[in-house]
Amino acid sequence: MASKVPAAENTLRILRWLAERHRPVSAAAIARELELPRSSVYHLLAVMEAQGFVVHLPEEHLYGLGVSAFELSNAYVRQDRLARLAAPMLRTLVDDVGESAHLAVLDGHEVVYLVEERARHRPSLVTDVGVRMPAHLTASGRSMLARLSPAQLRALYPNRQSFGTRSARTLITGPQQLAAELRRTRERGWAEEDGDVTDDFASVGMAALDHRGLPVAGLAVTYLAYRMEPERREHIIERLRQTADALSQRLHGPRTA
Repeated sequence: MASKVPAAENTLRILRWLAERHRPVSAAAIARELELPRSSVYHLLAVMEAQGFVVHLPEEHLYGLGVSAFELSNAYVRQDRLARLAAPMLRTLVDDVGESAHLAVLDGHEVVYLVEERARHRPSLVTDVGVRMPAHLTASGRSMLARLSPAQLRALYPNRQSFGTRSARTLITGPQQLAAELRRTRERGWAEEDGDVTDDFASVGMAALDHRGLPVAGLAVTYLAYRMEPERREHIIERLRQTADALSQRLHGPRTA
């Protein structure tokens, strides 16, 4: 069946073919091997070069994979490793606290859920694997955003249009509200949301960090807010802290202060 988006298909074919080469190749070789018009190949290579997915070596008239292609493959490896390391840790956490937990990573101003462990006799949540949510609404997202620099936050949230909402209870609708919430998160050492994602549900979150103190992932536990006693929540936060520390150590060494 012919592709309805031939340019996208041909772009992916070129990238896959370049990935199989041991050295850079010419545009003519790409066109010949993939049976594509040479003019189309040059146009696609120009776009991919501008986006960093290929690099042009003008002295040799050759093309190879660029740094963006490396970053993409590295992100896959990182996420796959995260999921494999975090899943048993989250299962232990869920068994201990009796509430559902998940792990997410930042992708722009969204979080993407990589692992979900549901506690027995607890309702299903929106945090299925692969689901995306606005990072500023979630406890896992806030735990990671709190570890970013002001410049990084401005790049992710340049204006009010960057902020989405899901609930009438959502109070973070602009940069000032976000800055105040992230300041509270840093002071406490953990993030929280209460009804920002789903009515009646609340979450606490904590980030797993690399050796520089930058966020690699966010872990969170979600529960029915009206059923949670303060003492039990403190136990959940402490166990969440232990789990985030353990994952940080497995990934990159001890957590920085």
